[in-house]
Formats: sequence, structure tokens, C-alpha cells
Amino acid sequence: MSHSPILIWGAGAIGGVLGAYFARAGHTVHMVDIVADHVEAMRKTGLRIEGPVEEFTTVLPASTPDELEGRYERVFLAVKAHHTEDALEMLVPHLAPGGYVVSAQNGLNEKVIAARIGAENTVGCFVNFGADWLEPGRILYGNRAAVAVGELDGRVSQRVRDVHALLSIVEPDAVATDNIWGYLWGKMGYGALLFCTALTPDSMSDAMARPEHRVVYEALGHEVMALASAEGVKPLGFNGFDPDAFLRSDPDGMRVALETMVAHNRKTAKTHSGIWRDLAVRKRRTEVDAQIGTMIPLAAAHGLEVPVLAKLVELIHAIEDGEKPQSAARVDEMVSLCG
Repeated sequence: MSHSPILIWGAGAIGGVLGAYFARAGHTVHMVDIVADHVEAMRKTGLRIEGPVEEFTTVLPASTPDELEGRYERVFLAVKAHHTEDALEMLVPHLAPGGYVVSAQNGLNEKVIAARIGAENTVGCFVNFGADWLEPGRILYGNRAAVAVGELDGRVSQRVRDVHALLSIVEPDAVATDNIWGYLWGKMGYGALLFCTALTPDSMSDAMARPEHRVVYEALGHEVMALASAEGVKPLGFNGFDPDAFLRSDPDGMRVALETMVAHNRKTAKTHSGIWRDLAVRKRRTEVDAQIGTMIPLAAAHGLEVPVLAKLVELIHAIEDGEKPQSAARVDEMVSLCG
């Protein structure tokens, strides 16, 4: 494994957990974040990881983007999906020749990164553990969950083995895969369900458990999995999400999947999604356009209709713009679209 320094670009929920664990294990890590108070806390009093998984504090070298100097061979990009392009503009001057960027994000950001720096310099990554940025210097690590890494072309290269070894520090059951797109598209389906839970003030589990809304979650899962199939991808399941059941619209399979996801999310200290937190706590735009929104034109190109996904984007925007409150009534608005 390379022993060159690791740059974590975006020291929020996911990046904060990764950087803290890597550093505690003895790796040289440098954190970058746009929140100056967070940067100051990390390098002075330390980054505190809290929650049921483990609690510890580690002091970390950290910079805002304008303070950063030098070039790095290993970069983990962990910003929100809709900030990917802006982050790349600042990051690329600090990427060493022959270096690579690992996308520890939600969505299909590997496509955006590869278009900017080349697929040969891009490593795919799937992260499903629960974490929240609480305040400067504090990250909640709510639960362990599936983690995977792979080359975009399916090879299991030496750098994938190296990144897998790093990720195994955080998640011992992390996977080095030859089908990273399968994990990413599986997360797209699971993510659509989480966006739906964020329409309400309920926890992820309570929202998904509502029997009157089950048809909405089933329809969302089906639309995403049908699109993945049209893209020629074989989505992979994790933590209860069953791609095949949603693709086939199998009633029993989808029921079991939803019940398993509800049970999985009842065991986490992160009761609500990061999407919900963006809407209810941080009062800022979500990743909806960079995740769910990207699937609307893609579906049209394949001649697929995705009315429930389109309505989901519309409703998230309505909450972001202050036009509608978070409420179970938002999900009610989608029921009639689920034929």
C-alpha cells in the first residue's frame, strides 16, 4: 500500500469519519473543508467522532481550500453531489500526476469526476454508513453499514486493493468489487426512498413503515431499478434493499425489503437522513437535482416514464423553496401516480 499522504476533500459526515479513522490508524491525512470554524476546530481541539459505534477525538491537519498547498496522490472527495464540479475546480491543481480521486459520495458522481480528470484517475466508491455533521469539530457516527470500492471498468487493481484496505479500517466488512456501478445504482434506488422519507418530519423507519405509503416506496424503487436495467447495469442489494424485487415489482419481495430496511434503520443513532437534516435543520438545498434529478432526462432518453421520481423532485423543491412544509401529506400527493 502507498504511504503517501491522504487528502480528504470535504470533512463533513462521511469525510470526517474516514479521515479520523485513517489518521488514528497511523496514516498521514490532511483535511479540507469550506467551513472555516470546522477547519479551526479540527486542527486545534480535534475532530470528535461521537455515537454508538465508537467515540474518540483526533487532532488533524486541516485547511480551507484557499489555504491548501502541495499535491496529493490519494484524494477522497466527500462533498455533497451538487458541489462536485466546484470542488473539482479547486481540487485538480492539488492532484499529483498519476494520482486518483475516490468518490465517497452519494449519486453517480464518478461520471462527473471522470469527465473532468479521466476515468483512469477516478475510483468508484459506495458508502452507506450513517453519519451527521453536528457542529464544528463534531461528527455523529450513527451506525455501521455496507461499504464498497471498485474501478469504473470492473478491474480489481492494486489501487482498489489499497483503498479497500483503508476503508476496512472504518468498516471491516468493506468490499472490493468488480461491479461498483451495481452498488452505485443500488444506492440510487435506496436513495430515492430516503428522499421520500425526507418529505415528512418522521424518522426514516417510521416514514417507510407507513402502510398507506408503501405503494410510493415500491414505485420509486421500481422506476430506478428499471432505469438501471435500461443502462445495462446489474444493481446490487445491501442492508435490506433488494434490487430484483423492485425491478420485478414483486409484492412479497418488496414487502420483505421494506421491512428489512425499516428494521436496519431502527438500529441507528442517525434516525433521519442527511436530506431531512438539510431541509429541517440546516435549511439549505439538498442533493435532489444531482441525484434524483439526473435520472429524469436519462429515463426520457431510454423512452421510460418516471412520474413518481419526477414528482419527488418537485416536492423536494417545494420544501426547499418554503412553499410547502415537510408532512406526510407530501407523500399522499404521490399515491395517485402509483398505478
